[in-house]
Amino acid sequence: MLKKAIQFMIISALAFAFLNAIVKYLGDFNAYQIVFFRSIGTLVFTIPFLLKHKISIYGNKRTLLVLRGIFGVISMALFFMSLKYLPMGSAVSLRYISPIFAAIFAVFLLKEKIKYVQWLFFGIAFCGVLVLKGFDTQIGTIGLLFAVISAFFSGLVFITIRKIGSSDHPVVVVNYFMMIAVLVGGILCIPYWKTPLGWEWALLLSLGIFGYVGQLYMTKALQLAETNKAAPLKYIEVIFTMLIGLSWFNESYTLWSLLGILLIVIGLTLNTYTKTKK
Repeated sequence: MLKKAIQFMIISALAFAFLNAIVKYLGDFNAYQIVFFRSIGTLVFTIPFLLKHKISIYGNKRTLLVLRGIFGVISMALFFMSLKYLPMGSAVSLRYISPIFAAIFAVFLLKEKIKYVQWLFFGIAFCGVLVLKGFDTQIGTIGLLFAVISAFFSGLVFITIRKIGSSDHPVVVVNYFMMIAVLVGGILCIPYWKTPLGWEWALLLSLGIFGYVGQLYMTKALQLAETNKAAPLKYIEVIFTMLIGLSWFNESYTLWSLLGILLIVIGLTLNTYTKTKK
């Protein structure tokens, strides 16, 4: 089961890495337009699934579903914006600090308890952010802010999903997110609309496919293996994304940037393992 889970997580990481690369490649397009196409591509899968299985599209906890969608759209748009200013590996690593924000929100909003050692691991990850900002000259303030604020709202997404719980089917939650993203992205991209040419249409629409595949196989992996064994594997996305950045976009990483990324991944991996260990 673990071997299959690893295979699924690798497929998921590859899908997300290709999504990141396509967004980077489409840097001439406004982030809101990319959000719009990313969402349209996923709705092609979610709506037929809900109709086929006769699951209500409207959901039960509608206020929370809308909030999850709004937080998700903000996080997605800011992350896409950060890719225009940062090397892909650095942007993805910074986005992954969202569990730190989620843990802080959980303490105050859900009254959850966080193990003392988890705060140590969060500190290690945060030191990685400080190393990236303080010593890596490729990390500009604007890109850093976009990535960190994206992680902040991603943390709110985690908390909202926890509040929704099992009241709504996971595909309903994703579908709400995508519908709100289509609406918000579609409206906000109007002043910046750029008509795609040739392969740009295929690339924009493929964002939804890669996003759906990534989410699907990550879910499958987490269903097959214990969380503390499967979840840390999602950070393989950082490695794949860095390799694509090096080979396709001629990105470069200094020793400081590699150290910062490593600290973030180590801190968050140890946190995941500790949090889920019985």
